[in-house]
Amino acid sequence: MAKLWFKFQRYFRRKPVRFFTFLALYLTAGSLVFLHSGFVGQPAVSGNQANPVAAGGPAEGAELPFLGDMHLGRGFRDTGEASSIARRYGPWFKGKDGNERAKLGDYGGAWSRALKGRVVREKEEERAKYIGCYLDDTQSRALRGVSFFDYKKMTIFRCQDNCAERGYLYAGLEFGAECYCGHKIQATNVSEAECDMECKGERGSVCGGANRLSVYRLQLAQESARRYGSAVFRGCFRRPDNLSLALPVTAAMLNMSVDKCVDFCTEKEYPLAALAGTACHCGFPTTRFPLHDREDEQLCAQKCSAEEFESCGTPSYFIVYQTQVQDNRCMDRRFLPGKSKQLIALASFPGAGNTWARHLIELATGFYTGSYYFDGSLYNKGFKGERDHWRSGRTICIKTHESGQKEIEAFDAAILLIRNPYKALMAEFNRKYGGHIGFAAHAHWKGKGAVPGSLQILFHSICTASVGEWPEFVRNYAPWWATHTLDWLKFGKKVLVVHFEDLKQDLFIQLGRMVNLLGVAVREDRLLCVESQKDGNFKRSGLRKLEYDPYTADMQKTISAYIKMVDAALKGRNLTGVPDDYYPR
Repeated sequence: MAKLWFKFQRYFRRKPVRFFTFLALYLTAGSLVFLHSGFVGQPAVSGNQANPVAAGGPAEGAELPFLGDMHLGRGFRDTGEASSIARRYGPWFKGKDGNERAKLGDYGGAWSRALKGRVVREKEEERAKYIGCYLDDTQSRALRGVSFFDYKKMTIFRCQDNCAERGYLYAGLEFGAECYCGHKIQATNVSEAECDMECKGERGSVCGGANRLSVYRLQLAQESARRYGSAVFRGCFRRPDNLSLALPVTAAMLNMSVDKCVDFCTEKEYPLAALAGTACHCGFPTTRFPLHDREDEQLCAQKCSAEEFESCGTPSYFIVYQTQVQDNRCMDRRFLPGKSKQLIALASFPGAGNTWARHLIELATGFYTGSYYFDGSLYNKGFKGERDHWRSGRTICIKTHESGQKEIEAFDAAILLIRNPYKALMAEFNRKYGGHIGFAAHAHWKGKGAVPGSLQILFHSICTASVGEWPEFVRNYAPWWATHTLDWLKFGKKVLVVHFEDLKQDLFIQLGRMVNLLGVAVREDRLLCVESQKDGNFKRSGLRKLEYDPYTADMQKTISAYIKMVDAALKGRNLTGVPDDYYPR
């Protein structure tokens, strides 16, 4: 059933005309139901009639309207101005006296919107000052902190807010959709006319241009508001052999503290801060200092001179923190310079980490990945290969969840990503009901999800197959987890198996294997750069803890049988079997 529904979705993606026909029918049905609710012959209702609960509820046995308590259709009127405002603007339009009112005054229409826009602009000016248009270079960024893209909803305020939240002094917007943060500007000022691109999510506002940054100086309330507490502790490491090459910037600090060293390295635009007693060293993770061999933290347990409860390392063993500075050595991405002679699949069961693997591959190779499908949310977040046809030959590999001989044999090689089915099923269920980084609500785990009324009327038989409760989801998807792997092992050409758990545990080695299959020279420094920013924009913050284990004993028994099938198939091809933590639960 799961594969049928998946093919149904793909059918509409590949046939947009039919999809829009389907959508038009849905909207038409919704409009008819809405109009019908307004012309059922009832008079305009009072407040009590509009709320049957407040009025004591309907008489026993009386039928309620199909659309429940939707009482604002044509033919109805509302009696309270305050409730009207609340419905339009939401419950946050409450004054200090508790009465419902609009924060912008009792104005309506265009005048209200104009006042609102003015207030927003004034607030933006309070928190940031525009300082000019600057040149930007993909090989040497003007602002070298963190960056993020949104090709659909980028606004000036959103960029400023993200940079300010991370403690940066500058925020820059480029190409209408790209946001860069930094502590200093390392570029020249250019003419304002060169920043000429409108923000994707804010009409009338300028968000840089092609290789041009609109830069703002963030007006933080206090300089101490710059937060370095979010620096990531990497561990205790032995002093590198050639210190001046491994960590090129050094400063003596008699009153050493973690904050001071992190602050210093951040100002110097380095992603690593290494504390060595009274010396602070800054640099990048490189083959000279890869941060792979951690030492016992007791070797670094020397108290900081300026902070009694912190460890500041020793001249022989360094305490290392990762600052908020983004390592830009692996951030350049582009399409392949020529059409690829082979199509390589990045194949996985849904929920097995395909999007995360694409992020890693793009950083490690410098080339965009493509997709068998089209997901607008991924494209808007920077996966520019998402819009290309999967046979275009311009992308380094192609994301696919397909199984079946015909679909598999269309590819010349494949990276097969396998994940623990218990985790993969929950991840896909969360994506299905909560989006790429969201979570399914508790109601979805325990019962059927809600479907719009008009959709129930026209397409009930289709929708009930897609919004089944958790047991139905497991019953449909668990067999697919097994058959997906078995099909790729049987029909795939030159298949490289990578276990999701191994990729998390040993990213440097496993990602190197993947890059090698893709025919790209493995650059160790670039892989080290990927390690320092491996999460990307589509990583959930761990599976949300449920109050109960969603897997029943019968589910576990069934899934364990599928795990044994896949394990036997892998070992039958002289490959490593599934990791030990797949079972028992």
